[in-house]
Amino acid sequence: MYTTTGISGGLLVAAIVLVLAVVFVIRGIAVTPQQHAWIIERLGKYHGTLSPGLNFIIPFIDRIAYKHSLKEIPLDVPSQVCITKDNTQLTVDGVLYFQVTDPMRASYGSSNYITAITQLSQTTLRSVIGRLELDRTFEERDFINSSVVSALDEAALNWGVKVLRYEIKDLTPPNEILRAMQAQITAEREKRARIAESEGRKQEQINLATGERESFIARSEGERQAEVNRAMGEAAAIQAVADATARAIERIAAATREPGGIDAVNLQVAEKYVDALGRMAKTNNTMIVPANLTDVAGLVATATSVIRAHPPTERGSSTG
Repeated sequence: MYTTTGISGGLLVAAIVLVLAVVFVIRGIAVTPQQHAWIIERLGKYHGTLSPGLNFIIPFIDRIAYKHSLKEIPLDVPSQVCITKDNTQLTVDGVLYFQVTDPMRASYGSSNYITAITQLSQTTLRSVIGRLELDRTFEERDFINSSVVSALDEAALNWGVKVLRYEIKDLTPPNEILRAMQAQITAEREKRARIAESEGRKQEQINLATGERESFIARSEGERQAEVNRAMGEAAAIQAVADATARAIERIAAATREPGGIDAVNLQVAEKYVDALGRMAKTNNTMIVPANLTDVAGLVATATSVIRAHPPTERGSSTG
């Protein structure tokens, strides 16, 4: 009986020891996920940081005090009312992106680094917007974002946190300011439309005046060229008539030197005289005749005497 009891007691002790060993082993294994960092405290004091993968700790002596994610974390910054330099209220909200870079400082540098950077981002945003006028707040978003990041990054260094960027999601002025801004934008657009319309009319008038001037110049150039061409044509006609007359006179002079030439001239003169009298009779109701019908013979005799007194050879020599 005693032997059986002793064996049972030994088995119980062995079982307890085995269970404690299993628990000890299980409690001593810590598997850290990727992009995470776990802070180990030994007897209440910082002991080390567990990197991703399989790690071993001393059960009941070491404990995992903090677990941090090393990924980039977006954080919504609650909306708040900010006052601009020209005393206009703006409701501003944004989003903050940060990352834990030093797990030990993130654990012991601040009691709550998320609350700390949220509050600091709000106060910094109010300070930056307070230095800007209302119109500039809509134009200087990049400046506001960079100013907030610069201020947060300097302070968050002691918290083991790196502030990557800050983005303003919305800037909302009061309804009265919105209506005034809309009216200003409408007036500005109407002014630009009127200016564009006036510029169009001005350019149209310039184009019309330029077209009229060029048309007048072209027309005057055409008229001048037409006058030049007409004058050149008349000069050429006069020259042609003069040349023809000169050639006719030369031929008549040559003909008078031939035998019977004088008689031909006399006959030609008489025919011209009679022909002129006939035309005068046709164009007038009253018949005009010379007072002495012997004028024809006298005219012929006079012309003959002139030709005989100045033979063609003498006229040619005197002309030359």
